[in-house]
Amino acid sequence: MLVNDFNSLVPTQNFSRRGFVGTAAGAATVAAVGVGFAASVLPVSAQTVKTDSTGLTVGEVTIMVGDFKMAAYRAAPAGKTNLPVVLVISEIFGVHEHIADVARRFAKLGYLAIAPELFLRQGDAQSYAEVSKLIAEVISKVPDAQVMGDLDATVLWAQANGGDTSKLAITGFCWGGRITWMYTAHNPKVKAGVAWYGRLVGAPNALSPTNPVDVVGKLNAPVLGLYGGADSGIPQESVDKMKAALATGNDAAKRSEFVVYPDTPHAFHADYRPSYRKEAADDGWKRATAWFKANGVA
Repeated sequence: MLVNDFNSLVPTQNFSRRGFVGTAAGAATVAAVGVGFAASVLPVSAQTVKTDSTGLTVGEVTIMVGDFKMAAYRAAPAGKTNLPVVLVISEIFGVHEHIADVARRFAKLGYLAIAPELFLRQGDAQSYAEVSKLIAEVISKVPDAQVMGDLDATVLWAQANGGDTSKLAITGFCWGGRITWMYTAHNPKVKAGVAWYGRLVGAPNALSPTNPVDVVGKLNAPVLGLYGGADSGIPQESVDKMKAALATGNDAAKRSEFVVYPDTPHAFHADYRPSYRKEAADDGWKRATAWFKANGVA
């Protein structure tokens, strides 16, 4: 499995998750979803955005997937129901504080935002200090079918806990960007997707038999793709190939769009990493929220 999260990573350092959370995030509980940052992507940037939880209900919830208890981070306006729902899909580093912060940003706009921990059966993504080991031991073992089922369960949880799943959106970053395309093709309830620099093409294998370019004819909703023009892991040739496929796809595919930011690297929205580019990140966020509203998820 090719994973495009190598760009803009700092050199590997031997930090434990507990040590990092204790020193950098000041958190008391290391087991909680949405606490701290992944050891693989130190240091945290001085530009890291922090969204408060005033007026929100936030924290870890448990979502049952059969007999499996999947942790997720939930953020929503306090005391509100019938909320539009947005699934927030993490990078390979799991649901750490940045992903939780993105969920809170959506909650401030009136959404029930849920970020599920989609790697837990394979391992704790946040505990790894080396990206290569994380990919080999955890990420490369996560089947697409498992992810689709976990997200289906997340949608059912949202429906039972204050969400209006007739207004369902999904957004994701890098690994989660690819999943955004795939889940939009999987679930007919999805009304809009926003994929941030997610992989588009690749060689099929047993765990990932198809890729976004292969499922454009099955998209259930339009997807906005936000990509960096200087992303060495996702060359513009693959973006062009996806654009061509979308142009010959179904109605949702033809309504999908790309925004490519020139001279911008991979992971430009990740404000806790050196790859962060504020101008592109801010513009992408405005486009993402406008995309959801334009497609009936607000």
